[in-house]
Amino acid sequence: MASQTSESRPKIALITGITGQDGSYLAELLINKGYEVHGIIRQSSSITTGRISYLYEDPKTHTAKAIKLHYGDLTNSNCFVKIISSVQPDEIYNLAAQSHVQVSFDLSEYTADVDAIGTLRVIDAIRTCNFSNKIRFYQAATSELYGKANEIPQKEITPFYPRSPYGVAKMYAFWIVVNYREAYNMYCCNGIAFNHESPRRGETFVTRKITRAVAKIYLGLQEEAMWMMLQCDKPEDFVLATGKTHTVRNFVEAAFVIVGIKIGWKGSGVDEVGVDEESGVVRVRINPKFYRPAEVNFLQGDNTKAREKLGWKPKVTFQELVAEMVISDIELMKKNLEV
Repeated sequence: MASQTSESRPKIALITGITGQDGSYLAELLINKGYEVHGIIRQSSSITTGRISYLYEDPKTHTAKAIKLHYGDLTNSNCFVKIISSVQPDEIYNLAAQSHVQVSFDLSEYTADVDAIGTLRVIDAIRTCNFSNKIRFYQAATSELYGKANEIPQKEITPFYPRSPYGVAKMYAFWIVVNYREAYNMYCCNGIAFNHESPRRGETFVTRKITRAVAKIYLGLQEEAMWMMLQCDKPEDFVLATGKTHTVRNFVEAAFVIVGIKIGWKGSGVDEVGVDEESGVVRVRINPKFYRPAEVNFLQGDNTKAREKLGWKPKVTFQELVAEMVISDIELMKKNLEV
């Protein structure tokens, strides 16, 4: 089996960012493949494990049910040496990051420390533990690397031109992974993921804001590709994208359709509004405070390499995804109203 080692023991995976959207889905995927899954979480006075709480039994001690959690932070090198030495994973998936583009303009130094140097800390800890020939490493790269892209669609060899501190930090992370792969012959690779959504998307992201808002009005999968990349004979970087593009306007319209509302548009620029065509009520307004100092150009990923070499392809259509997110938020709102 692909998920077993030569000693017939389960493969061991270590996931940073396991409490996030991608990390939670990846944990499920690996558990279903028979892995022993370990995750790294930050020490916090608030509960941050909501997306994965059902995967362990005791929320106070994180006693293993299907996963084992460890305290750590991308700003601390020592914790990774300790955790990697103890867990001795076969695969490490580095999904943790300060991933909000707008926030990166306000917290640029912190973003660099976590997203850029944090990646270096993890990959260098592998070498410090003398596991360079044992551990396979996946780095979650991003379409923000392309930024002011000079070709459409973007593929693995498209030049990078990031337009935010987040994109710049991720570019360092991308190249340090390539450098360690070439300098030390380590199995490490980058997955350049374009925008991907789910019902577990953070509430500060625009898509989740839309679906939550639609749910309120109504009331009153990429992870497989990550795993496939670490099963190849040699490490390579891949673009992970549907190859299709959708605007925020498209997302808004599709989300409202789920609850039987057709949105029409009036005005232009910052004064443009989305109107319920049946009632005439304004449902959507633009808030300029969320504009970024610099924006990316037209991003559209070319997934040819991933399709041909990995046999990977997207499983969910745009309309199916929007429907899943809206329905999930409607159910969440109903539960909140019952409390």
